[in-house]
Amino acid sequence: MSPARVHRPLRAVFVSALVAFALLLTPRVARAEPSVTDIEKEIAAIWENAEPLIEKYNEIHEQYKKNQAKQAALQKQIEPLQRQVELGQVRVGVLAAQAYKGGQADAFNAILNNGSPDKLADQLMMLDQLARDQKRQLSGVVEMKAQYDEQKRPIDEVVAQLALQDADLTAKKKVIEDQLKKLQALRLKAYGSTGGTGSYRPWPCPSEYLPTAGYKAAQFACSQAGKPYVWAAAGPNSYDCSGLTLASWAKAGVYLPHNAAAQRRSMPYVSRANLQIGDLVFFYSDLHHVAIYVGNGKIMTAPTFGDHVRMREMDKAGPIHSYGRPNG
Repeated sequence: MSPARVHRPLRAVFVSALVAFALLLTPRVARAEPSVTDIEKEIAAIWENAEPLIEKYNEIHEQYKKNQAKQAALQKQIEPLQRQVELGQVRVGVLAAQAYKGGQADAFNAILNNGSPDKLADQLMMLDQLARDQKRQLSGVVEMKAQYDEQKRPIDEVVAQLALQDADLTAKKKVIEDQLKKLQALRLKAYGSTGGTGSYRPWPCPSEYLPTAGYKAAQFACSQAGKPYVWAAAGPNSYDCSGLTLASWAKAGVYLPHNAAAQRRSMPYVSRANLQIGDLVFFYSDLHHVAIYVGNGKIMTAPTFGDHVRMREMDKAGPIHSYGRPNG
């Protein structure tokens, strides 16, 4: 075997070692930290999943509160019937006790022992009348109870169903809160403790004065700039998106539900060309976000967790679904 053949494996090992050493000496390129734009995209993606769940939570709570009020009103309405049922049940108890203690046979024997055949006939008729009266009383109580149960059953069923939904959403709070913690961590990573840059009202808000209810609602929304986003909140110190529009229009004397989709259903549509200050702007195909128009292409919005109520350019706030005008 030639010397060249003997040393070829050693040469290969040596070359490999040189390559490895060169790699160790080569400066490694550090992995770039994600940019603010990248983080904002991640925040937007997480929020697109979180906000619909929050709005659903608001909707169920709204229904739950309404049905609790409905139950209380119905309860008050049927209180007289309830008292009649309770009194009737007392009478039934008295009749039952009397029957148990004396029994009909004892009453019949007392009449028989009275002597006179004429009196006996009269007393038998009296006994029969007494039995009919008792039967009528019992029947009346049963009917009243059935009527009471019939009136009470539907609302009990609705409230029980909503209580289950409410409990289910309460259980989902952890999912929402976990997502919001992740959002907050991302925002701190992108912006530090400020949570964002720039003024919360960098333009005139509202853009002009109008003697309308919409102006009054928009003016209130503008005055809330800088207050923190808190999910399921409707003021006075914090808001979510539908909570801000709800509170703003409440200042103009108009009630709105605490849910973006429900707000959309509560008012007529308007076209973009006919937008007025105070109109509501609805976003996304599932209507999970809403803001209030303040003129000049701007909105006031409670945008996302970790952010604050702020002015934004309407067309940069998300895909617009439609526009609506509360009946003010």
